[in-house]
Amino acid sequence: MEDEILMSQERITTLLTEQRSYVPPVHGKSTAWIRSHEEYEAICRKAQEDPDGFWGTRAQQLLHWFRPWNQVLKSDPEAYKYEWFAGGRLNAAFNCIDRHLISGRRNKAALIWQGERESEVRCYTYQMLYTEVCRIASALSSLRVRKGDRVALYMPMIPELIIAMLACARIGAIHTTIFSGYAEGGVRSRIQDSKAKVVITADAAMRAGKPKPLKANLDPILEKCPSVAHVVVVNRANQEVNMDRRRDIWWHDLLDDFTLDADFPCESMDANDTLFLLHTSGSTGKPTGVMHATGGYLTYAAHTTQWVFDMRDDDVYWCTADVGWITGHTYMVYGPLALGATTVMFEGVPNWPKPDRYWSIVEKFRVNILYTAPTVIRSLMRVGEAWTERYDLSSLRILGSVGEPINPEAWMWYRTHIGRDELPVIDTWWQTETGGAMIAALPYATKLKPGSASFPLPGIDAAVVSGDGSEESDEGGHLIIRRPWPGMMQGVYGNPEKYRSYFERFGAYQSGDGARVDEDGYFWILGRIDDSINVSGHRLSTSEIESVLAAHPQVAEAAVVPMPHDLKGESIYAYVTLVDDAPWSEALRKELRDVVRRDIGPLATPEIIQFVGSMPKTCSGKIIRRMLRKVAAGVYEDFGDVTTLAHPEVMDAIIAGCRNLKEGRPER
Repeated sequence: MEDEILMSQERITTLLTEQRSYVPPVHGKSTAWIRSHEEYEAICRKAQEDPDGFWGTRAQQLLHWFRPWNQVLKSDPEAYKYEWFAGGRLNAAFNCIDRHLISGRRNKAALIWQGERESEVRCYTYQMLYTEVCRIASALSSLRVRKGDRVALYMPMIPELIIAMLACARIGAIHTTIFSGYAEGGVRSRIQDSKAKVVITADAAMRAGKPKPLKANLDPILEKCPSVAHVVVVNRANQEVNMDRRRDIWWHDLLDDFTLDADFPCESMDANDTLFLLHTSGSTGKPTGVMHATGGYLTYAAHTTQWVFDMRDDDVYWCTADVGWITGHTYMVYGPLALGATTVMFEGVPNWPKPDRYWSIVEKFRVNILYTAPTVIRSLMRVGEAWTERYDLSSLRILGSVGEPINPEAWMWYRTHIGRDELPVIDTWWQTETGGAMIAALPYATKLKPGSASFPLPGIDAAVVSGDGSEESDEGGHLIIRRPWPGMMQGVYGNPEKYRSYFERFGAYQSGDGARVDEDGYFWILGRIDDSINVSGHRLSTSEIESVLAAHPQVAEAAVVPMPHDLKGESIYAYVTLVDDAPWSEALRKELRDVVRRDIGPLATPEIIQFVGSMPKTCSGKIIRRMLRKVAAGVYEDFGDVTTLAHPEVMDAIIAGCRNLKEGRPER
């Protein structure tokens, strides 16, 4: 009974409203894939009434199939098992490369790589990419890599990473990318979980002008990874490394045996054969190995890339994400290349050697579509728009946001200073498990509201429900997806129970995120359900409070978490970083409380505001709020999986500051 009462109370009280809205630009509308909200609604109705017909048509339009499917969706709802395009056969590498050689794109730029140094640029046409992928596929085959084998890619952001991914797809081997910024535990757990047969790495990754060792980090890890038979090493930074002659081989030495004429035939893959395995970061225990199938995933990647970004054949497209994450998979590699686009890959960081690097790249390559993270946008806001004004950004026509909810002020800065007050800012909600964007605006069809992800894409049945599963209209709750879609995960590697846990509570895909739907049907993502705060029986959205704090001109970033409270149950604890040189003061602390009280209400006023020098972040820039929750609760250890933490030392300062505040002293 208590559980039932609790579930029915799992609503999120939303107090902050956003009144601004912007119509789609007129220029470009006549050639857009979807040109109006009315057209969007008509497509949604068609997808709702005949999902098999809708997805079957999209799969036919977007991909080349060696053999057509027998059934668009073969499902076993009781087991939550869904097989898309059952019986169909294709190959991801063929769709991303080979077919473009005969479609007029042979000499078109497929991949433009900008290294950390300005002078380091490589450009691969589709023909050049084909040759290199065939060569490494032949080389991997010589190491006895076969269909179904796992290959771990622990590599920096260099073209060889994409080449290796596509070579694995060509063979039918399952690739699992491991972000080069992971600590030892993160790398080891992913290799062990996947039982990788081969690891491809580099001597080092370049980071802010300095080589960061990879091969040297890998060597002790492999002592506990008996499945690994071979290690292939790319010479990226001319670093001396130890090479085990029985196991290790240089990339260039391996390729010496395979001429530029190399041609490696594509393996014909069943649509439900696994394409890749990608691990998500768990709050406790080991990371979860999410599997994606070839046919459904590739269809969905191409489908969403085309419609969400209104992709055109002459576009230069830049997704700034690292390929070690799902965003890099879907929207740097598979989606753009399946469409025959030109995709940009950048090795460096946005603020080195100066905080104008992104804008210089946009100008240099005449980028048309830019897709980046709110964390990046806020960091560039922090240094001011003067850095943007030095460059010609007129080639841009679409701006995208991914990774976490974007606060309205960051959205407005992005539109104003990068988009010249006219370009659409497309915020996208999706997850590793979903394979591609689920809720997003369409650039020439959707009226935009700053901070909102807008509407579910055609074919996506999203809803917001309370804890008992009843649909919410004006309150926030659990964001679920009620119907299967092609990009959905195939399973969790070696852990079927974990896979079932995504579906069992609501009989639908449970995202773990909170959301609300406003009176116009727009979806507002409220962050992880676990991050909401129950103050005196009112469950509040942390993202709303964070947005108000971050809008203050002296605040660079804010993270809000619950803190146990004897009377209220929970109270609000806010961590705040300030813009450069802004002093920490009691006056500012009071001002921030007053701003929240004014803009949201007394209920949302933070009990404690702690100024911090830096937030605990993953290597991809996401704030790790579960660590902050523990500190606010007075727990200073047992932080769960910390392998994704970029700078562990920041936690010592945060813990010390928290202790000081709770004992009545300043943070420092």
